Amino acid sequence: MCGDSNDDILIYVQARATDFHASHNIYCILDENYPNMEPFKEIIPFLKESRIFKALTEKHQCYESHARMFWKFVTYDEEEKTIYSTVKMKDESGKDIDLEVKITIEDVRRVLDLKDNDDDPIIIPERLSKGLWFRMGYTGNVNDKYIKSRFCRPYKFMVHCVVHALSHKKGAYDETLDYIMTIIACLVLNRPYNISQVIFNHMVDNVKGEKYIMYPRFIQMLLDDQVPNLPKDLTDEMKLHHMNSETLNRLNKYKGLTPDQEPRVKGMIGKIKKPNYVAPENDH
Repeated sequence: MCGDSNDDILIYVQARATDFHASHNIYCILDENYPNMEPFKEIIPFLKESRIFKALTEKHQCYESHARMFWKFVTYDEEEKTIYSTVKMKDESGKDIDLEVKITIEDVRRVLDLKDNDDDPIIIPERLSKGLWFRMGYTGNVNDKYIKSRFCRPYKFMVHCVVHALSHKKGAYDETLDYIMTIIACLVLNRPYNISQVIFNHMVDNVKGEKYIMYPRFIQMLLDDQVPNLPKDLTDEMKLHHMNSETLNRLNKYKGLTPDQEPRVKGMIGKIKKPNYVAPENDH
């Protein structure tokens, strides 16, 4: 396999990951009755009905050898706009064989059920995002880093979910990148946004760059979609720190702030408040 011996592959896939973060690309809990969910319940119906619901909540078991092999042998064809890689299978005689997989933007869109299309934008006017941040009661500086702890609890929970489930970053989870802010703005304002393209673009950047274990949950979903009988080994399960009641307990706290210093609870706006909300046509 690309010049590697079986022993080399064995050592490679058995090595424990040092190039992924256990809180990256996790799934989130959107159950109003889940322990410690009470402070965040107001935002749950909106997230359940949003077009990122599957990407947020799909409890798909990841396998380290699959993720590592995918990112080790990955290439990108610029002309075809396609990511290629390899997975290892066994034929009917039990012999190891290499099977090619390929991923396009449409695969990302379909498997994650993102309900966008190629004509949707990946950039929106900055004033829309910043304006929404103010309307959501953001207490930080919108011209500096966006910090999720500067929101009241329901909005803090929403930002936390999108950052941990959809962001390409492995760390600094209290900070919100511009495109994550844009995703949230477009969801709340019910505006089109090509989330599939954004995720795919980050995958392509990783192919050309560090090739760390990006999007392990999404990659496993994509691989299982193409190769349903991909071998699974329980000892190979990737241990990610998915949302749980302790996560919610931490989210309910504001470190270093007294109760009167915490961000004030803001009313729900846009599509959160009105499920049939329609965004104005003039970008305001």
